Amino acid sequence: MFDLISEYDTQILEAFWVTIKLTAFSAIGALILGTVVAAMRVSPVPVARWLGTAYVTIFRNTPLTLIIVFCSLGLYSALGWKLAGDSIADNNYRWAIVGLSVYTAAFVCESLRAGINTVPLGQSEAGRSLGFSFSQNLRLVVLPQAFRSVIAPLGSVLIALTKNSTIAAAIGVAEAAKLMAEMIETEAALLAIGAIFALGFVILTLPTGLLFGWLAKRFEVAR
Repeated sequence: MFDLISEYDTQILEAFWVTIKLTAFSAIGALILGTVVAAMRVSPVPVARWLGTAYVTIFRNTPLTLIIVFCSLGLYSALGWKLAGDSIADNNYRWAIVGLSVYTAAFVCESLRAGINTVPLGQSEAGRSLGFSFSQNLRLVVLPQAFRSVIAPLGSVLIALTKNSTIAAAIGVAEAAKLMAEMIETEAALLAIGAIFALGFVILTLPTGLLFGWLAKRFEVAR
């Protein structure tokens, strides 16, 4: 195991760095999109609520592999929608971020909607009595409390996103899972290779869980 780490140390670090970047960029995209969809789901406009519900239903029940492959083969290869010039590797990397973002946004939305439901109705009514519009009420009164209520669930979503980033290997993105598959093909040490990458993901996800657990206790809303 240590011989493999010594031999592939640079490649392993580079692969996990790609995984970290995939996770970070996808998390930002999913948080923004998920917040918008959550706002649509609690909107007083029926069409917005229907669109938000349809988004969550479709993407939460569609396999992530299918979404990422569709982004690469469908939107990029078939339709020619480019995100990074003519580089296939760069385009697949960015389409992987898009696929991870739109998929994870459905779970962010549901976590955030659960947080919105924990905000007492009187808070919203107080905002409306002050003359706030729906968007102002959501932005200034409801969402700040909702986010504080769902820090731990959002941490779980982020951990799941970190592990789901391995699906990007299906379209050739050079992240950890792709390197692991290449090492398994060339090295007769399946258990050792598996242990190396399992340990790598534990190192990535364990601090995330501890951090979000601490944040949840630090910023929990007193009821």
